[in-house]
Amino acid sequence: MVNSAPTIAPTRNSEVTRKIYPNYKIIVLNDDFNTFEHVAKCLLTYIPGMSSENAWELTNQIHFEGQAIVWVGPQEQAELYHQQLRRAGLTMAPLEAA
Repeated sequence: MVNSAPTIAPTRNSEVTRKIYPNYKIIVLNDDFNTFEHVAKCLLTYIPGMSSENAWELTNQIHFEGQAIVWVGPQEQAELYHQQLRRAGLTMAPLEAA
């Protein structure tokens, strides 16, 4: 007996799947040669939206805990800010996905 049921092609899913790009975190490490003032000034200069109060809180965290995450966001911006802070003399951890 021959199956006479029509062949039905699978429906195509036309939804666009948006790829979520990972955020990256910028971590500044403590060192023995950068002053509190220099670290805070660099954070204020290179990290958008950084307040003076937050810069000092992060500077203290870097000093007393050995490191601090100073910014989290898209990779391209993270690479720029990371490079600017490194060029200003701060000791940086490698960029890593958040």
